[in-house]
Amino acid sequence: MNAKDIESRLRTALAPERLEVHDDSAAHIGHAGAREGGHFTVRITSVRFTGLTRVARHRLVYHALGPLGPQRVHALAIDARSPEEDRGGA
Repeated sequence: MNAKDIESRLRTALAPERLEVHDDSAAHIGHAGAREGGHFTVRITSVRFTGLTRVARHRLVYHALGPLGPQRVHALAIDARSPEEDRGGA
């Protein structure tokens, strides 16, 4: 799985207003986990996150991506916000 795959799956499942996916793998070369897969950061804003806890938001993201281990993703940092939070309202 690469950044484009992650972006495509998240767009399809969560219809985000804003989505940034960064492949941070190059910064982890030599780290033991780097052999197991890539490192990614996701910043996503979606109305689907309104009223949900941080854990529930992360679950939605993980559900959209499916099992990450077999897809060679070692680490995923997630910043998931509702549109109101993204505008600074909450």
